[in-house]
Amino acid sequence: MDLIHALFDAQLTIGDQHLLWREIVGNGFGLASALGGMRRKIWAWPVGIVGNLLLLTVFLGAVFATPNPVNLLGQAGRQVMFVVVSVYGWVQWRRTRDRLGDADADSHGVAVEPRWASWRQRVFLVVALVAGTALLTPIFRALESYEPVWADAWIFMGSLLATYGMAKGWVEFWLIWVAVDIVGVPLLIDAGFYASAFMYVFYGAFTLVGFFVWWRIDRRSKALLLAGTSPAASPTAPSGGQA
Repeated sequence: MDLIHALFDAQLTIGDQHLLWREIVGNGFGLASALGGMRRKIWAWPVGIVGNLLLLTVFLGAVFATPNPVNLLGQAGRQVMFVVVSVYGWVQWRRTRDRLGDADADSHGVAVEPRWASWRQRVFLVVALVAGTALLTPIFRALESYEPVWADAWIFMGSLLATYGMAKGWVEFWLIWVAVDIVGVPLLIDAGFYASAFMYVFYGAFTLVGFFVWWRIDRRSKALLLAGTSPAASPTAPSGGQA
């Protein structure tokens, strides 16, 4: 048990700042999951779940008696939400991969076909983000989440919708992550979660790259369909390991 506690409380000291290794490793798993998502690989989901569980203990600082005893309920709650939605995404992508594999032996193990959301779906995303933030803000405030509470609620709702959009294969989900990062970076810096704030900055650039990658895949797929060729069989389709 002493070894477990030592690993659980291990810290990296940089100057006068102390970072939990759990926070660093958890964000590392999150980055690996984002990379897998950009390449449309099923392993992105279970890898992300591991990171979510680690970060859950970090953002409930007061509960787990960490050196930074701050509870970010929106951040903590979204880790639980990530696990639930990731299971849904995992199942959806596996079904898609199996379907693509049955249809074409050259599918390269990709698990989703990126596509643009419809205008109705886009309106739903925007309304859900704004309304969800407004609804959750007083709830998080009553639970004494870190101020400004609306930012915590925004991050929670944006993360929920972005993860759902990823599961559905909507290209726009990357842009929702950008909106989350813009609000998340200053909140995390103010709350003292510097490793997560740094990762959010990196995620912001990464999600823009992912957006253009999926946009290009969707455009290429449409061109191949018009040419009568299977999109999965394209020689430029991402390749790699299969979960």
